[in-house]
Amino acid sequence: MAAKDKTTGMKSAYELALERMEKQGIERPREETFSDEAREQIAETRRKAEASLAELEILHKNRLKTIYDPAKRQEEEEEYLRDRRRIEDQRERKVEELRGKA
Repeated sequence: MAAKDKTTGMKSAYELALERMEKQGIERPREETFSDEAREQIAETRRKAEASLAELEILHKNRLKTIYDPAKRQEEEEEYLRDRRRIEDQRERKVEELRGKA
């Protein structure tokens, strides 16, 4: 926030929201500072996961084009969702691990 804003008493929406949270007894969110290296590792982890998810979705859609049996389509859909959740969970675990190191 600019020094001028502080002298006039203007607050950002973020600062106002933080004040409302504190009045309700809700703890302020952590304001973590990460090194550039840690940020890059987190970003790379997310990029890799997004690439894996995109690949998984493309393969899933291609497989669905060849499956006509409703039961087999359902199995394919369930497998796709399981794989998607696995990739998302791995991504979140890795990001949390990297945050812990920072």
